Amino acid sequence: MLNLPSLVANFPLINPSLLACDFTRLGDEIRDAEIAGAKILHLDIMDAHFVPNLSFGIPVVEAIRRSTDLPLDVHLMLDEPWRYIKPFRLAGADMLTVHIEVLPDPRWTLETIHRSGAAAGLAINPPTPVEMLLPFVCECDIVLTMSVMPGFGGQKFDAVALEKLKAIRKAAGKETLLSVDGGVNEKTIAQCASAGANTFVAGTAFFGVIDRKKRMTELYDASKSNDFLKR
Repeated sequence: MLNLPSLVANFPLINPSLLACDFTRLGDEIRDAEIAGAKILHLDIMDAHFVPNLSFGIPVVEAIRRSTDLPLDVHLMLDEPWRYIKPFRLAGADMLTVHIEVLPDPRWTLETIHRSGAAAGLAINPPTPVEMLLPFVCECDIVLTMSVMPGFGGQKFDAVALEKLKAIRKAAGKETLLSVDGGVNEKTIAQCASAGANTFVAGTAFFGVIDRKKRMTELYDASKSNDFLKR
């Protein structure tokens, strides 16, 4: 079972996104992330409906679960995520994050995730007003702010995420994982940290380099500008 206090003790967290790894070497890529110092792994699940792309599903999540003891942060970019909470939980997800844009009843969905035994989160896209998410922040273990439109890796960071991070951080508790995903690299991570993020999803910025341990250190050091953590 996920130990949230243990994760919180490791803030800030660099969260490698396996979508950017070499899937012909999935086990080796996971071990590389572990050796580099990752405390968590990010898994992007895409359905070609909510986002214009397909990624991977339950069998791959099961394989990843067999390959690592790290917590699996599973991001469901799906039109009807509530249908897949139990299957992905059984596959090994420790955290399940769903998009506010598709939820008729966010509280019911968050409760369903919690009842499954997973940590529960909400994600928000760049065009979506942050006010749509704020009423539910205190019921989340994790809030994911997208700094690109979801669906493809390697996109440029959208600074609109910074104001969302500030608003969410103001509403969230110190132990809430406030995550940012999209275009996060050694240049943009400090801005996100200063806006209140404590968890940083890094795809090509991490898996796109040869020396992953060095890159993890660079990202971690740059993220230490998180003023919220110093209070």
